[in-house]
Amino acid sequence: MKIHEYQGKQVFRKYGIPTPQGVACFSVDEAEKAAQKLIDETKIPVVVVKAQIHAGGRGKGGGVKVVKGGAKEARTVAEQILGMQLVTHQTGPEGQKVRRVYVEQGLDIKRELYMGLVVDRESRRIALMASTEGGVEIEKVAEETPEKILTERIDPLIGLGAYQARKLAYGLDIGAGTPKPKETIKKFVQVAMKLAELFEKEDCSLCEVNPLVVTGDGDIVALDSKINFDDNAGGRHKEWEEMRDNDEEDPVELEAHDAGLSYVSLDGNIGCLVNGAGLAMSTMDIIKHHGGEPANFLDVGGGANKEQVTKAFKMILSSDKVKGIFVNIFGGIMKCDIIAEGVVAATKELGLEVPLVVRLAGTNVDEGKKILADSGLKIEPADTMADGAQKIVDAIKAA
Repeated sequence: MKIHEYQGKQVFRKYGIPTPQGVACFSVDEAEKAAQKLIDETKIPVVVVKAQIHAGGRGKGGGVKVVKGGAKEARTVAEQILGMQLVTHQTGPEGQKVRRVYVEQGLDIKRELYMGLVVDRESRRIALMASTEGGVEIEKVAEETPEKILTERIDPLIGLGAYQARKLAYGLDIGAGTPKPKETIKKFVQVAMKLAELFEKEDCSLCEVNPLVVTGDGDIVALDSKINFDDNAGGRHKEWEEMRDNDEEDPVELEAHDAGLSYVSLDGNIGCLVNGAGLAMSTMDIIKHHGGEPANFLDVGGGANKEQVTKAFKMILSSDKVKGIFVNIFGGIMKCDIIAEGVVAATKELGLEVPLVVRLAGTNVDEGKKILADSGLKIEPADTMADGAQKIVDAIKAA
């Protein structure tokens, strides 16, 4: 689950991580009032108006503007940003509509750094990364100058060690050019330690500060915030629902979440309906192996019923990119005859016109195959995953 920058900064402040003062605004009137309030309170005549969408690269897309002309200019900028279709390298060419902005105080910035935490699957630990290349796409830094990214892996038993944070501070030469270098290093270490604590306690899958800035006074301030929560921990965090922005979510993924299904939209044209996350991943792999492109990840789980299968079909077909569907079911707890009944019901109800290939194996497989065969519908059976993948790829090519 993703949250907005301003929400992430609220979480930062909860852990004592310094951030600039700012106000989330949903209208130009609110933006003007917020800008005037910040100028009056901070005595700083500069504010920044930031588009709030669930994507990076907002500055390059025109979604972040520095305002030096007071509250009236902030209003004008907010008028330009609110309602715009903001296109960044993470939104795709269609972009995302801006429905809220964050008006924030200006700062005296001397250096821009990067700091981020992710789960490192290879080492099975949380990895804390830092770089001198703040304010730019970290993916580009990793590709072109990977030596500029410093990494410390966090021991799950003892957490981030202060010595590890100091190692990063010295590697980044944090104290260079600041009035009191030792104080700046100390502040950096504190921020790193608090971010590591936040990442674990808030069950994050990603936490980035880009840029993390060093001010003219030598302070360390989080100028940005990007937090993704691990959905699997949702049961421990009822407060997450208050931060969810449904306007930023894929409507089909939202519908799947409400129906108890796991669905992720992809860019291909072969809809996949599978039970079990591992089998779903394997199904997508084998489709690609045979020259096709999956249109989605869809795990109906081990206990789906006829209605959920019908719902899953509707979600798949909600995308006009889908030119064929591959159903791949291994019946354990899930019974193949239940899946077959759902497939037949969905096909009849939706008037399915695209090719459909079904591979069933496991519990009640013979009953399931008979239901499909007796349906009188144009459903092509498959004996194996590879057979099914090849058949759906061929069917789409022939259509």
